[in-house]
Amino acid sequence: LLLLSMLFMVGYYVISSPSQNIAQQDAEYAMKKADLRSIAECVVAAQNAAMYGEQFVDDCVERYGITSQYVCMNNRYNIVSCDSETGADFNFIITTSFELSADEYNNMLEILEQYYPDAGTLGIFLNPDLMSAGSVAHRTIPKKVIDAAQLKNGQLIYLMQYKIPEQTIDYPIIEGAGIDCPVGTMKTYRFGRWQCIEYNYKVSCTGDMIWDSGLMECVADETRKPLCANNQTAVMIDDIWECVDPFADKTCENGMIARLNYNDLVWECVEDPNKAKEVKKCDNLPRVNVGGGGGTGPTLRVRSISCTDCEKLVLNEDTCEVYCIPDDKRLNDPKCYDGDIAECSDLRHAIYFGFAQNSKIDGIDALENQTVFLDKSHSQNRMFNCMYCGEYKIIDTEQSVFPYTAVCK
Repeated sequence: LLLLSMLFMVGYYVISSPSQNIAQQDAEYAMKKADLRSIAECVVAAQNAAMYGEQFVDDCVERYGITSQYVCMNNRYNIVSCDSETGADFNFIITTSFELSADEYNNMLEILEQYYPDAGTLGIFLNPDLMSAGSVAHRTIPKKVIDAAQLKNGQLIYLMQYKIPEQTIDYPIIEGAGIDCPVGTMKTYRFGRWQCIEYNYKVSCTGDMIWDSGLMECVADETRKPLCANNQTAVMIDDIWECVDPFADKTCENGMIARLNYNDLVWECVEDPNKAKEVKKCDNLPRVNVGGGGGTGPTLRVRSISCTDCEKLVLNEDTCEVYCIPDDKRLNDPKCYDGDIAECSDLRHAIYFGFAQNSKIDGIDALENQTVFLDKSHSQNRMFNCMYCGEYKIIDTEQSVFPYTAVCK
């Protein structure tokens, strides 16, 4: 009896020893994590397939209740149909699994942190947040998206935003050079064959002009029209709104024209700018391209040139182009700069010329390879001005070119 009792005690100790229990628990933990990792891998595979418009076919889809759906919202955060015609602003692909039990959350978050650390939108849904990477990072999902996708607590979900591609236009490819293109298109030889494509209209306008899609041309922008003093009216001069007297009461002799002095708004006789230079290679005024370069279908018109007192007329005899550039010899003229140049020549002050948006800047040799800023801090009055950088800034001597440009650091 004593021997049997000893054998029974030894067997009971061996069978119920702590080492055996630990081994059994480790095996159960490993199998549980393997199952949870299979769920995560199935969700990721289904999400990747949905991104390419394909369907992921596998036994795990039915086993874990994997579904993928599209949810779209407009800029008012209302649910809309997911197609290019509705113009959705926010588009989501959402892949979900069945609901995990609460005691599986920690193990699943460990798997996400170990195998998917960079997938910030893959996690467990706990209304209204998406928990991922060991519950350190979380994102709040809009309530309308939750309702539309019917998300439930405990689901492993993968949420991704995408952009709906715009509908592409396929132009008909026509063989041969003798073709007739429909209205609104033009014949162009591209990629080794003749094609009918739409006209390349220029939609970039200079100065105070704005593109009119109905007229298909640049027109005056009425929102920029200034309020002028009495007996004056706002007119477009070189595509820029300016206040001038409505009628010119000045009679000039031959070779002279009446022009408004912008400083005192008085009409005066000046030399006709069209006769200021002897044209050697050009028979008449040039035709200036204002419709757009580098494409088919530019708009051409004859442009009248009118320089201010602070500019001089220049004619490019090779291109027959006439334009105005600043006249640095008029810097001391009170009409061009009413101030002391010495007082505007220190660390925080510098002289600059108020170039207009359509000024011919590349005709000045001193500004070659230099950037000329046409922003709100620089006047566009086509006169010389003084730039003051303020108490805490100084003039950038590398980007400033006297007396044409002045830039603050």
